[in-house]
Amino acid sequence: MNGPGEPVTVHILDREFHVACTPDERAGLLAAARYLDEKMREMRNNARTAGLDRIAILAALNICHELLDERARESSESRQMAEKLQAINLKLERVLPASLQ
Repeated sequence: MNGPGEPVTVHILDREFHVACTPDERAGLLAAARYLDEKMREMRNNARTAGLDRIAILAALNICHELLDERARESSESRQMAEKLQAINLKLERVLPASLQ
């Protein structure tokens, strides 16, 4: 975050937290808190033991896995796009010199 700002109250797993953020970060913070709350509730419902530390770690691991998976997918898509653009570029290089003669 860009530094202190207005405190925003978020609720995560029935607990209240006050987090300072700038006005332009508020919507993102609230969305992140809702997502974390959802993941922690999901972990709590699926866990045999309901210890808060365990729930938080499982939720964090789940979210990190999703993030890394998404990054890998984006990297793969970027690589495929670069390969397609290179192929188009090669075709254009072959066609353009011939048409300029």
